[in-house]
Amino acid sequence: MPEHNDLIAQQEARDAVEAAHLAFTSVAAFDQTKIDRICEAMAKAALAESARLGSMAHEETGFGKAEDKREKNRFAAEDVWNYFRNLKTVGVVRETESIVEIASPRGVVAAIIPSTNPTSTTIFKIIIAVKSRNTIVLSPHPSAARSIAETARIMREVGVREGLPPDAIQCLTNSTIEGTEALMKHKRTAVILATGGTGLVRAAYSSGKPAFGVGPGNVPVFIERTANVEKAVGDILTGTCFDNGTICASEQSVVVDAPIEARVREQFKLQGGHFLNQAEAEKVAEVLLTPQRTLNPKIVGKSAEYIANLAGVSVPSGTRCLLADCGGIGRDFPWSIEKLSPTLAFFVVEGVEQGARRCLEVLQFGGMGHTAGMHTQDRAAAIAYGAQMPASRVVINSPTTHGAIGFSTDLAPSMTLGCGSWGGNVTSDNVSPLHLMDIKRVAFETKPVASAQSAKFKTQNNVSGNFTPQTPGGGDKSAKREAIAAIVDKFLSGKLNENQKSSGAVEAPKETAAPKPEIANSPVSPVKTIIHELKPENSGNGAKPKAVDFVSEDDVKRALENGEKIYVTAKTIITPSARDLGDEKDIFAKQQ
Repeated sequence: MPEHNDLIAQQEARDAVEAAHLAFTSVAAFDQTKIDRICEAMAKAALAESARLGSMAHEETGFGKAEDKREKNRFAAEDVWNYFRNLKTVGVVRETESIVEIASPRGVVAAIIPSTNPTSTTIFKIIIAVKSRNTIVLSPHPSAARSIAETARIMREVGVREGLPPDAIQCLTNSTIEGTEALMKHKRTAVILATGGTGLVRAAYSSGKPAFGVGPGNVPVFIERTANVEKAVGDILTGTCFDNGTICASEQSVVVDAPIEARVREQFKLQGGHFLNQAEAEKVAEVLLTPQRTLNPKIVGKSAEYIANLAGVSVPSGTRCLLADCGGIGRDFPWSIEKLSPTLAFFVVEGVEQGARRCLEVLQFGGMGHTAGMHTQDRAAAIAYGAQMPASRVVINSPTTHGAIGFSTDLAPSMTLGCGSWGGNVTSDNVSPLHLMDIKRVAFETKPVASAQSAKFKTQNNVSGNFTPQTPGGGDKSAKREAIAAIVDKFLSGKLNENQKSSGAVEAPKETAAPKPEIANSPVSPVKTIIHELKPENSGNGAKPKAVDFVSEDDVKRALENGEKIYVTAKTIITPSARDLGDEKDIFAKQQ
């Protein structure tokens, strides 16, 4: 039966992509006004249902807090849409005198939705996909399938009323790994938005399709000695406790500058943090990890008191966060991993250099490219710290949870945070509608190309005087023409001598036409064009005339006046104007 379910899921995915692609042909033709009207309506509908959807997600998954999930839904529906409302995504999106940028949608977006932030991620991905004129197929995490489907239904129904094709937004009902793989690898899938575990993101990147993935957070935050300690601790608790730490940008480790250690500890205690002794920390460590030394899903998104009870540790009522002094970083130190819960590792260092080094070690263990934080009143120290962090977002004096997603900073608001090459991702940006468009650039010449080779080519093909090469420094044009004529004559004379030697001819080439006198205002070039011709010894005995090496427009005109043919071979150089006139008057005679 499981195999049968996998086949059903795969077929559903294939059918969904085909239908979404057909809908895309209509959506791609929408103008900006219609796209924005549809997105506005969907955002308002999601905002109106944000509380109900938050409760549904909490009840279905058991993760986080219903009120915080409501706020995440509001953020995705309101803040994200307001930020990108006026973004141009149709036709010419930017124009200068020399470059015109034109937006093109990508096609069908395969959107993988996680269980930690199911409804808010669904709202976010639908809005950015449709805003950029794409269609979308959602693959929900099995443990959050119901709330994800309901979110998609609400937005789809409103979108359809505004003119969106019904198949433009689809949500798979059979959530299996095989179905998700079929979705990602389908030939009609244009791009993947993968939010989920490391295995899923790697599968997206190995699908052969463009993919925007994310990585684990394991965010370290450094409290430097000049920081406002009370605010710093308050921000850290706000971040790590928000929705019980389910956002990947939430704080996971606190690194404290030694001179302020006592004040920091005191503030944590005053604001709801609880420091575990060594024995208690070891008990909690046992429930943080599975026997395979990976994060225990049973503690993800759970409250501090729930985790303490699970470990058999007693904590004061109202405890918001568990903290433990951590002796190191790595597999042997469970508190140093990404815990996705209100649990913080605690480290003490001496100075900015040691603090940055410790934060770097935390990121290297499990959060490369994601986010780091710092609390300080020294702007230069903050910038220096940021320069050392292999993190796409370095949040200063704000909860990293909120700062990284653009809630409390001016970063682009997003529920999908790229980790750059550090985290094996294609981008370090906060993913947005900009990533779901291709930009064509119409570029006009601004720096004319003039090279010696192109000048030589033009000289050889326009020697009759129709082309005057441009050379540095200016100078007399007549002198240039004379110089060009001399170069061409020298070239042709050399070719003639080679022909004479090879054929045994002894008579020198002669001019077959004298140069015409110059006439005032005449368009005829003053360059004297010479036709080189071998006169055979027995020319009066019916021998064929020899072909010429070069023909100009003037040569053709003279041949017409004299009623003569011009004999040419495949190697004869003929100027474009001469060829046009000669072909028209049938003046050329071919010789082998």
